[in-house]
Amino acid sequence: MLEPIVVTTGIYDAIKDHLRRKRTTIQEEVLLLDQLKNAKQVLRRELPEDIVTVNRIVKIKEHNDNSETEYIFVPSTKAKPKKNKYSILSEMALATVGYKVGDVIEYPFPTGVRKIEILSVENFEA
Repeated sequence: MLEPIVVTTGIYDAIKDHLRRKRTTIQEEVLLLDQLKNAKQVLRRELPEDIVTVNRIVKIKEHNDNSETEYIFVPSTKAKPKKNKYSILSEMALATVGYKVGDVIEYPFPTGVRKIEILSVENFEA
């Protein structure tokens, strides 16, 4: 079992609202609610730099096919997938938010369970 996720109160509230609006699958909802129940909430300035959150560049390794992809997680209003900027409420962001570099996560994406690993997390200045 992984350690509890670490999120800011703003991210916590955004995920809760996203779940209330039924924007996820049942499996995602169950997992996310469980993560939020045990989550450690911190102030933005107290959030460690290796934690996945908004305005971070995150490199992910897909264990299913050994591929690596870089994502930039931004506020929903600034999402531009063609420019590799994804909403913090996108599927990959929800799967990884609150986790840190080195964590390996199994997440129930709508296309099936995928095993992913967080390789790096860097600040992104918009």
